[in-house]
Amino acid sequence: MDEDALVPGVAPYDGPAGGWGALRAVAVAIKDQMGASADTRALLRMNQPDGFDCPGCAWPDPRHTSSFEFCENGAKAVTWEATPKRVDPDFFATHSVSDLWQWTDHRLEDAGRLTHPLRYDPATDHYVPIGWDEAMARIGKGLNALDHADQAEFYCSGRASNEAAFLYQLFARAFGTNNFPDCSNMCHEATSVGLAKSIGLGKGSVTLEDFDQADAIFCIGHNPGTNHPRMLSTLAAAARRGVPIIVANPLRERGLERFKSPQHPTEMLTPKATRLASAYHQVKVGGDLPMLRGIMKALLAADAQDLAAGGPGLLDRAFIAEHTVGIEALRAEIDVQDWEALEQGSGLSRAAMESMAQVYATARNVIICYGMGITQHRHGTQNVQQIANLLLMRGNFGRPGAGICPLRGHSNVQGDRTVGITELPKEDMLARLDARFGIASPRKPGHSAVEALAAMASGDARALIALGGNLAVAMPDPQLCFPAFRKLDLAVHILTKFNRSCLLPARETIVLPCLGRTELDVQASGPQWVTVEDSMSMVHASRGRLKPAAEGLKSEPAIVAAMARATLGDGGIDWEGLVADYDRIRDAIEAVFPDFRDFNDRVRVPGGFRLTVGPAQRQWPTPDGKAHFLTAGDGGAHVPEDRLMLATIRSHDQYNTTIYGLNDRYRGITGRRDILFMNAADMARLGIAHGDRVDVVAAPDRVLAGQTAIHHDIAPGSVAAYYPEANGLLPLDGHDRQSGTPAYKTIPVLIRPAA
Repeated sequence: MDEDALVPGVAPYDGPAGGWGALRAVAVAIKDQMGASADTRALLRMNQPDGFDCPGCAWPDPRHTSSFEFCENGAKAVTWEATPKRVDPDFFATHSVSDLWQWTDHRLEDAGRLTHPLRYDPATDHYVPIGWDEAMARIGKGLNALDHADQAEFYCSGRASNEAAFLYQLFARAFGTNNFPDCSNMCHEATSVGLAKSIGLGKGSVTLEDFDQADAIFCIGHNPGTNHPRMLSTLAAAARRGVPIIVANPLRERGLERFKSPQHPTEMLTPKATRLASAYHQVKVGGDLPMLRGIMKALLAADAQDLAAGGPGLLDRAFIAEHTVGIEALRAEIDVQDWEALEQGSGLSRAAMESMAQVYATARNVIICYGMGITQHRHGTQNVQQIANLLLMRGNFGRPGAGICPLRGHSNVQGDRTVGITELPKEDMLARLDARFGIASPRKPGHSAVEALAAMASGDARALIALGGNLAVAMPDPQLCFPAFRKLDLAVHILTKFNRSCLLPARETIVLPCLGRTELDVQASGPQWVTVEDSMSMVHASRGRLKPAAEGLKSEPAIVAAMARATLGDGGIDWEGLVADYDRIRDAIEAVFPDFRDFNDRVRVPGGFRLTVGPAQRQWPTPDGKAHFLTAGDGGAHVPEDRLMLATIRSHDQYNTTIYGLNDRYRGITGRRDILFMNAADMARLGIAHGDRVDVVAAPDRVLAGQTAIHHDIAPGSVAAYYPEANGLLPLDGHDRQSGTPAYKTIPVLIRPAA
């Protein structure tokens, strides 16, 4: 588009995903963060059996690893953590909190690694160094000053290891609360809730090897080129053997179109790239449910036609009869769907949805992958369940090459939940925890992330312990969330790098620096290692080897244990003994979670082991032992006629709230983040020219001001803006009622000239 050149920092990107651009980006990340003397050996140990797990995405490692098992964004994550840049006491003596508030999120984290425990001094508006013992004493005093345990919120980031997460949930439950706002609440809680009701397990059912045997792969609502780049090699291998890859996504993403592997020299030296999507359907933002209903409606019609012609039909009736309940109710709901309404709701033609159904019906083994483009809606749970319905119709569970594949973000967000980070614990788990440690765990349900922020805003919650993350920035509604942080009596942030949440001081605010995933962790019994669970339920070891960023840094398990001792005293739990040898933590995990049987032995096998995934064996851990077809009711995105539907998106130089840089290479954006991606026809209809400055309005008091509107290949009726900058458009109450997942990807907005 010629006019792209008229907008600074906006130009077409014509290359494939990966390729030389990825290699250059890795080189720049190493140079910018680690310097000329960079120890790049860390990258060679990433995702290797004797190395550390990537701090980024949760895509699984192949059983036979190569010398290079990292992607561009994984390299950025490692260099971001292994940087020699430091924020030490001199840094905080120079910069006040008011000064740092003016910095961008990128600049805050780019300043470097934390080196000392810190305490906010309101008299000077500076963070000042504090000793570890004093920090723990203040934390214990603050927690014990609460009227009751439910006034504390224990937030957990998905980067915490299984060992740290297990100790953390033990600490909170011994203290007396199930308040576990978690990063999973903001991304895949719709999966945890939706699939649990559908197939009995809130996780995916496939393995990496299943992709080698799939006859068709559907990719819905995700962008692997940016959010899980190692998946591209898997998709490329499938595409090269002729497997149709059907994409449904509002934006055309290069990581779903073409890929050139930067780790294969012969491919890099040829002009060709592997074509990924065999069909690309640009579903309207929020239109996934009508699309899925349309696919099922077309499948049911084709099934009836085949039966009428004397054929066996297209549904797997034997599977449905033996393993499922509820198909008649679903069929009745689908039958009354009007094609015109489905077309309008999805933004796709009937022919497009019928073509998707035809590919699905023709393939014997089908995998459906999805990301937050499915879950982060007011109807996210229904979206997930309709994907499961579609797979159940043809028995695409429990056989090689078939199943459901939720694409998780953080490398252990799934594992944290597995070892007890949940606000809704099951009684049998609590009983085993109590028996193992001699405590009386609370039975009252705790707070999710949305509920925790609401409690903080109302004053019902007075303390926050944050094990990693950047909660204030990650949540919607900063207009409500930021003041809520400042109302707390106690806030504790356990981090490798300083971030904006630390700039919202409570009456007592303490920042504790911790070891990173890449660093050597030495305890009383010697060097330690931790475990993580990937998005396909594989549990494996992660061993950091780099020298810690500063002398005296503590590991997350050690910090959690120290806080527990300072708060609870000994209380019959040998916190020091558990931390002295992480094998003891793993023995405790095994005692509380039987699926971790022989944990220490099995995880020492290279590659680790897989947890039990019942649906992969056609075993359904639901109350009646059956998989359930579930109706969606009146779910779906309802957009007023004068509004467009906005989705928040991440840039290519970003991982969740961490901004590595200001570029978004595959979308053609350089050096800026003030971009509103719009459909050209919508812009023409609204009288907006490419490059115009506009305000995005969700409500009179919810405005994202001064965005640059650009033509982009996005579905009509849809717009996109960067996360977390656009979070203020979404109220805290704007979430899926079943799962509590914030609706970051269905925000009705008006676009007007910038004020």
